[in-house]
Amino acid sequence: MLSLWRAIRRLGRAAEPAPAPPVPAGPAVAAELAGSVQVRHVDAGSCNGCELEIGAAFGPVYDAERYGARLVASPRHADALVVTGAVTRNMVEPLRRTYEAVGEPKVVVAVGDCARNCGVFAEAYGVVGAVADVVPVDLEVVGCPPRPETIVAALRLCTGR
Repeated sequence: MLSLWRAIRRLGRAAEPAPAPPVPAGPAVAAELAGSVQVRHVDAGSCNGCELEIGAAFGPVYDAERYGARLVASPRHADALVVTGAVTRNMVEPLRRTYEAVGEPKVVVAVGDCARNCGVFAEAYGVVGAVADVVPVDLEVVGCPPRPETIVAALRLCTGR
């Protein structure tokens, strides 16, 4: 056991260095959030592909928390909403209420093609529209589903780290 501790001490940190900070400017609100963003996820009617990628983005490999983004359980504790899926009829009012419950300043990130433009669910009978048709959107993440690196990059634009 002692030899293991010596090897750990000799080796030091064995993690890859963080990528360079984001170059393009994020939303105007990002400066007010001071490098830390509490994120509330809302599934407005997705196929769960984006949820898997969000889970990976906050998992140990991509670790979005090291850039100051943290998932919270209540919109009252959140600074940002991450919305996935095309907005269905049953989710219009809950999404609006969740948006209103988030304090100012707030950022809304539409994750995935369905949240951006309804994707494959466009013109479906139960779909009202994209997220931007219901609440104002500050950032959009492209992909079906988007890669975890892309989600982390969007969250880094919100935190500025």
